[in-house]
Amino acid sequence: MMKDEGVIKFNCRWTATPLPADISCGELLTTRNKLFRLGGIGYDAAEQVGYGNISIRTNADHAFVISGTQTGHIPVLTEAGLSCVQQADIATNTVDCTGPAKASSESMTHAAIYQLFPQVTAVIHIHHKALWLSLMHRLPTTKASIGYGTTAMANEITRLVTEENLAVKKILVMAGHDDGIICFGDTMAEAEKVLMQYWAEMLPHPINALP
Repeated sequence: MMKDEGVIKFNCRWTATPLPADISCGELLTTRNKLFRLGGIGYDAAEQVGYGNISIRTNADHAFVISGTQTGHIPVLTEAGLSCVQQADIATNTVDCTGPAKASSESMTHAAIYQLFPQVTAVIHIHHKALWLSLMHRLPTTKASIGYGTTAMANEITRLVTEENLAVKKILVMAGHDDGIICFGDTMAEAEKVLMQYWAEMLPHPINALP
């Protein structure tokens, strides 16, 4: 695990508020908590940092709800651990967010995906060493020199669209972010399916069989 895992690298302008009442987060929380039980989202005790995050688009614009920074240690996440990103400006490396928690350190990468793909409504970021090693360079893979949560990573997503068919694959490996994998879909169910088609061989039970 990278030692700066979980560190916010953008200018985070956060206002502590309740989540908007009209946003439904049930599916996001259900999937997040399944991924916690699988170990794709969790906490590295040695480095004392959380890892992995998940988000859903909230409207036709680019706003989205994402699991909060440093919530990976929580076995059952609730709305108290979520943040609503109102705007992410890649050019100025600035994220404006509201809600009970500060936005995840990976919010800029999620924002880049939502901005590039208007039809996408869900993004999942997990950590899995064996899967990461297996899929690196077999699937769209970011350059090893590019760290997570940065403007450079957001721009790298654009390169993967044009050079590595990311729009079709809907999954990428982060070579410069140990164990990091991101997938996305037009729905949360599709994002899960994209991930599980590669992960299934390493699991004793499929994700939907978990309680």
